[in-house]
Amino acid sequence: MRILALESSCDESAVAVYDEAAGLLAHEIYSQIDLHRLYGGVVPELASRDHVRRLLPLVKSALATAATSPDQLDGVAYTAGPGLIGALLTAAALGRSLAFAWKLPAVGVHHLEGHLLAPLLENDPPPFPHVALLVSGGHTMLIDVAAPGRYELLGETRDDAAGEAFDKSAKLLGLPYPGGPELAKLAADGRASRFAFPRPMLDRPGLEFSFSGLKTAVALTIKEQTRAGTLDAQVRADIAAGVQEAIVETLIAKTLRAIDETGREALVVAGGVGANRLLRERLSASAARQGARVYYPRIEFCTDNAAMIAVAGLARLKAGGGESAAIQARANWQLSELGPLTVSTQ
Repeated sequence: MRILALESSCDESAVAVYDEAAGLLAHEIYSQIDLHRLYGGVVPELASRDHVRRLLPLVKSALATAATSPDQLDGVAYTAGPGLIGALLTAAALGRSLAFAWKLPAVGVHHLEGHLLAPLLENDPPPFPHVALLVSGGHTMLIDVAAPGRYELLGETRDDAAGEAFDKSAKLLGLPYPGGPELAKLAADGRASRFAFPRPMLDRPGLEFSFSGLKTAVALTIKEQTRAGTLDAQVRADIAAGVQEAIVETLIAKTLRAIDETGREALVVAGGVGANRLLRERLSASAARQGARVYYPRIEFCTDNAAMIAVAGLARLKAGGGESAAIQARANWQLSELGPLTVSTQ
């Protein structure tokens, strides 16, 4: 089977062509970073309008790169949620329309399932069952993945996600959007031990997270340093390093706890924060000491992309997940609402 996939849940327009036997044939992405940087964050209306401009040219480019015509496709997948509803509707409307015109089945894909299955794009995919740490700007979740489509939530954030903590701390430091990568870059020149930021909820049992208190501690520290006239370049780097250390240490501690409680020997790390190099280095080493192996998608597939939507969409179509002609888009969509399926890792 060969599938065309579209992604537009937030601020990336992306299209991919994926073949069950040959793998990923084309992957096109257009980032809206420059558009939203002027405002310090994503502006939903601007995101939606830009998706309208970008998606169809990306479809044409991806099909050309993949040397694929519509009659060689077996289906169309698109991100149906969760995400910004206006942005979601752009790919949903285009994907469903193309499927109708080409007389192909279409399927709306759960964005988080796409992230969870992104490591299946790699030559050495993770085995099932495993634990997944899904960590991004909008989500911080620990999930027991018994099989594709069978997801049990073990714990999640009560307030801010880890990615939000990165981004909000970066904004407080005056760093440009997107803040997370900029903060990690600044942290490379800092001393993490200079400021003792909280490690939220590590002093109590369970697998839930909370990062709002960390953001407050960072704001107070910056205010104090500014008032004292000591907020120079080195102090800013030290704050960034302290923030990154606190987030990474918290994520690792909770993830190791989940591995211990479930007895799983494989761990998947997915989502945009999964691209953080300090997290990758520390978590791989810590998990190995606990007898578990960590599987990551490559860096380009950590952030939002259509390749992961293609993998999940192909699996859903093979499991009989084709939809009616109605356009599906949901700003909120729980993973627990998904049914099980069977995924080929070829």
